[in-house]
Amino acid sequence: MTSDDLESMSVLGDPVRRALYRFVAGQGRDVGRNEAAEAAGVQRTLAAHHLDKLVEAGLLESGFKRLSGRAGPGGGRPAKVYRRVREERTVSLPPRDYRTLALVLAEAVDLLGGEEKAEEAARRTGARLAAGEAGAGGRDLVEVLRGRGYEPYEEDGRLRSRNCPFHVLAESHPLLVCSMNLALCEGILAGLGETGVTAVLDPRPGECCVAFTSAATSSKNNVD
Repeated sequence: MTSDDLESMSVLGDPVRRALYRFVAGQGRDVGRNEAAEAAGVQRTLAAHHLDKLVEAGLLESGFKRLSGRAGPGGGRPAKVYRRVREERTVSLPPRDYRTLALVLAEAVDLLGGEEKAEEAARRTGARLAAGEAGAGGRDLVEVLRGRGYEPYEEDGRLRSRNCPFHVLAESHPLLVCSMNLALCEGILAGLGETGVTAVLDPRPGECCVAFTSAATSSKNNVD
């Protein structure tokens, strides 16, 4: 953890900024000031102030875009828009360095050719985590994924995730991490006792590589 990380997180202590950040981060696209203000239930000028503070803190990035979707003279003036930054922020008191250890372990698995064992371990871990979640409060798949940092959302009959909880490792060891992530998600399904739902690799830029699809959706796609 750096002092910059701690200062960035302190910005979220304000409830309005926290609500605005959560909304922008949850959209996975550019968000204008009017939309953000309406979602947070505040005036546009107040939303603009707090959104710019989030940019200064390095939690959001801003740009300009025609929200009308039309180009040319009739498209209107470009509006200021916001999107969550891809850079990761981690706060730990006292400072811990689990990231470096994870990178070392991932490299060791690669060198030893232990991918299959790693997938088995990930599958068992997913089942154990999900079983504990289900027993504690009967949480469903979406709630469990949200609690693990996946940021799930539905699109075209599939459950996708805006965030990869293992982003740093996935960048350096993509094949290993994505296969382990898939196995972990398969374990989560087993631990929850989910039937008729399958975890599949379906990567998208900037999102998690795993998606969840139902048997009905898979059958429809095969017919189409």
